[in-house]
This record gives sequence, structure tokens and C-alpha cells, in this order.
Amino acid sequence: MQTQLKSLVAAATIATSALSASAAKAELILIDGSSTVFPITEAVAEEFMADNPEHRVVVGVSGTGGGFKKFCPGETAISGASRPIKDSEAELCAEGGTEFIALPVAYDALSVVVGRSNFLVNQITSGRLGGVTFEQLNSMWSPDAEGQVMNWQDVEPALSGAPNAPLGLFAPGSDSGTFDYFTDKINGEEGASRGDYTASEDDNILVTGVSGNAAAIGYFGFAYYEENINELFALPLSKDGGPFVAPTTETVKDGTYPLARPIYIYVNKALVDPASDQYSQGVKDFVEYYLTDAIAANLVSEVGYVPLPSEVYTDALANLTSLQTGRYILNSDAEIVEE
Repeated sequence: MQTQLKSLVAAATIATSALSASAAKAELILIDGSSTVFPITEAVAEEFMADNPEHRVVVGVSGTGGGFKKFCPGETAISGASRPIKDSEAELCAEGGTEFIALPVAYDALSVVVGRSNFLVNQITSGRLGGVTFEQLNSMWSPDAEGQVMNWQDVEPALSGAPNAPLGLFAPGSDSGTFDYFTDKINGEEGASRGDYTASEDDNILVTGVSGNAAAIGYFGFAYYEENINELFALPLSKDGGPFVAPTTETVKDGTYPLARPIYIYVNKALVDPASDQYSQGVKDFVEYYLTDAIAANLVSEVGYVPLPSEVYTDALANLTSLQTGRYILNSDAEIVEE
């Protein structure tokens, strides 16, 4: 009986030790940043936690700029970004002692959308209009348009069939990388925009605003359009007199859609460096999972984005392994333009 009791105690001790060891490995991984990158990161986090239940991954949405405000002081491990990090943000990270590894994760087609009852849908599907030009978008969204371009009939050059109706504008706020990208491409300068529009860092609020207003127009990431395709219509766009091209997987891949862009995650180098006293096996495992298993499982496509060429993920994984820091900016053809 005593021998049996000793065996039970020993077994319980071993089980308790194993449980303690498991608990010691459990980690909370905090991520924040871009609402555009959020659907991918959320999907990856769910799959990762299913395979690694000892870890908990929490993904927030503060916008690209808002995410860097948390990431640079070390409040988060990873930050999603729908544009490359700015010089001012890199300086903030340097001040906070945070070195970063930039990892491209997908293509996005920034989509300019209207609700299905908007007049543009009939004009475009009937062939009376090819779409909307960059010049017309600038007419709607430039700083000079504030208080001036208030009606669809105010847009220049004039849109065929434009109703006498107030122009309802919905877009991300100024902490958003999508806002920075759009204003740069359409208005010629990051952050240059009229201010009298409905702004939100929550793209679902923008979806609701546009889909519920026949006179509304807005812009956000492709995944939010795809998820609400029955309520929204993505406008074909023309740049510099070129052909009108709608956002699709194919037009992003072939480079013909004029608002296609790579999107990124930024990782705190210290957390994935085994030589660092801040090293986190959980964070390293999560990022490796993001660049390998999640890509193999086609999660990028499932949530409505376009995968990058396989060699880009191979290079990104190599940069993670070698702890390669730097901005690592890709152009719309997935070519490195700055490291």
C-alpha cells in the first residue's frame, strides 16, 4: 500500500512539474496596428492558437500610425502596417530602444467603393461610364474640396448622370496607413485631405456608412469590400488617362490596378533574438508560423487579400532568422526599393 502511495505521489509530482513547465512556456502575444492587416493577422492568430493552445494572441486595431505609437515604446510585440514605417516613427522606435524587422505579408488593393444603390453602379455596369479617374477622386478628396465640393454635381471633371445629391464621404482617420497611402496617391502628399468627412479606424463602420447611403463613397482595404460584396460596389479606376481597372486578385497580381500595395508586419527584434534577455519563443514561433504554415494554408487569400510571390516569403523568413533590421520597402511589383 505504501509503495502504491509513493508511486501515486511520484506520478502527481511529475504531472505537476509538467504542468508548471507548460504554464511557464505560455505567453501573451500583443499585436496592434493596421485595420487593413488585421483580418490576416486575426486569422493567423486563430490558427496558431488552435495549434499552440498554451499561447494567447491578442490583436488590436489602432491604425498603422496608432500601432507604431504602441510598438515603438515596446508595448506590443508586433505591429501591422498598411504602408512602410515613416522616418518619424523609426525615430520614435530608436528613442524607445526598439529595433524592428519589417516583413511583407500580402498585397492589398485599396478599394474605392459605393453602395449598390449609388448612381455610379448603373452608369458603370451599363457602359455609360468606365469608372472614376484619379482626377475626379482628387476633386472629391483634396484639401481644397473642403466646403466646396459638397454635391455629386460639383465633382470635376463632371460625372455623367451625377444626381443633385450631397456627397457622403467615408474614410479612415489620420492614424491609418490606408489614409496615408490614399492621400499620397490621389492628392500627391501623405496626409493632405479635406477634413469634413466621416472618419473611423474601424473599417466595418465605414462599410456600414457607405452601404447605407446611396450618395456615399469611401475607401478601405480589399478584404472589407470582398466581405461585403453584396452591399458594396468597387469602382474601376483610371490613372493618368489609362484604362479603367477594377480591384481583383488578377489585376493586383498583374500590376494593372493602380492602388495595389504590399502590406507588412513589424516585429520587435529583441523578442525574436535568442541572444536577447527579452527573447520570446512564443513570438518567434508565431511569426515563423505567419510566414510558413499560414501561407501554405492559403489564409491570405481566404480573408480577401493576394499572396506575395513565394520567394518574398522565403526572403522574409531568412530576414527573420538572420535578424535583418531595416525598412525593407517593396513596390507594387514586390521588388525591394529600400532595405
